[in-house]
Amino acid sequence: MISRHLATLFAILFSSAVAFAQTATPVITQGAQVTTDDYRRQAQAELARLKAAQPINGRARNVIIFIGDGMGISTLTAARIYQGQKLGRDGESFTTAMDSLSNTALVKTYSHDAQVSDSAPTASAIMGGVKARNDVIGVGPEALVGDCPGSEGKAIPSIFAFAQATGRATGIISTARITHATPASTYAHTPQRDWEADSDMPVAAKSAGCLDIARQMIEQPVGSKLDIILGGGRSNFLPSTMADPEYPNQTGRRTDGRDLVAAWRKANPGGSYVWNERDFAALNLNGAGKVLGLFEPDHMRYEADRAGDKGGEPSLAELTRAAITKLGSHKAGYILLVEGGRVDHGHHAGNAKRALEDAVALDGAVRAALDTVNLKDTLVLVTADHSHTLTINGYPRRGNPILGVVTGVDGKVTRGNDGKAYTTLGYANGSGATTDTPRIDPAATDTAALDYKQQALVPLAGETRGGEDVAVRASGPMAYLFKGTIEQHSIFHIIQAAMMAK
Repeated sequence: MISRHLATLFAILFSSAVAFAQTATPVITQGAQVTTDDYRRQAQAELARLKAAQPINGRARNVIIFIGDGMGISTLTAARIYQGQKLGRDGESFTTAMDSLSNTALVKTYSHDAQVSDSAPTASAIMGGVKARNDVIGVGPEALVGDCPGSEGKAIPSIFAFAQATGRATGIISTARITHATPASTYAHTPQRDWEADSDMPVAAKSAGCLDIARQMIEQPVGSKLDIILGGGRSNFLPSTMADPEYPNQTGRRTDGRDLVAAWRKANPGGSYVWNERDFAALNLNGAGKVLGLFEPDHMRYEADRAGDKGGEPSLAELTRAAITKLGSHKAGYILLVEGGRVDHGHHAGNAKRALEDAVALDGAVRAALDTVNLKDTLVLVTADHSHTLTINGYPRRGNPILGVVTGVDGKVTRGNDGKAYTTLGYANGSGATTDTPRIDPAATDTAALDYKQQALVPLAGETRGGEDVAVRASGPMAYLFKGTIEQHSIFHIIQAAMMAK
């Protein structure tokens, strides 16, 4: 009896596989009368899609690296659900642009000296191919934090240096300061990630010959050759005697008297410098000149706050399209870094909504790239430098608002042992924790408000990073090499192999 039943079941599954082999994976919408057969059809269609996928061999003429700073696995899942729900769709089964990439691997994120890394060594591993100590950028593990003389001769060439040596165009985009750890890892070498402007540096380090990161971007070999630079951090390039063009009550941060924007303009007489949305929209991206865009004195605005910016800020998708247009005509190809830098900052603030909005904005940039490039010659990969302590917990029912309190499949709000509700999203530590007062009941609060901070366990001034593996997803030439569980610094070597393939 059991054998006949299984035989019948396998026959049904086989016929479903044949019937749906040539179709895209069907979407099963929440709330519909979904049956067992519907789920079988969905899985068989996905199986057919996976079996039909063919690896792309050959050289990657172009490479686009998307990094969601702090965009760990829990953030990917929460952002997927959030994005789907914002669109009025079933968030759990929603497919993001990142999800559509063909190959996936888990990535170990520990640094040379820490179980949980910061962005400096993790970005350096991706861009330079070796692990380094926390807080250093673009130097090997032999370099000690803050030791300027000791870092001499320990610089690690980045994949951007390799790209320039092979004649490719290069560009970087970040919603953080362009001198921040991740973008800086493409062009800078320093034993202290915080040395973004000369005013950040101790006298001894300057006397020993170390340059701040902003100067390295303008004066050093890799930074000075970048074809397009778009991000925040304008104050690190302006002298302390100069008023900011957007905020007259603010000045630059440089104490050496240098105007590095003027220095860039002098070195690139045919280039274009922009700091607002109007001038960005007027750029001639088909011209030969380089582009420098610095849209804020500090980090660019969170995506959720971008509409209120005084000078206007382009979206991350708009910045990405502009960079691809600018770099795409280069005969030898290009490499482009796009960082969603403020995902990380939202998490550090214990503010999941802003973090998720920025993760969704990064997904929009990925979609813009996939709609523009040819994956036969362009390797597109999406990863994170590290994770955060964000958790997705409890037993919320399907379709429960991802920013809401946990409501079970019985339709009732789930409560803790203290009789109070709790949200699906929470943090292991951070500013959302309390120690001297009873826990506030989230059910009495607007947990979807922009400024709402998810409750946390351990009270800290700011939430910390997380140390679990992150994902890397990729499509294009040699993307099939991203599989299994890999070391973070292996990403550099896979990209380099793809760029060198015959």
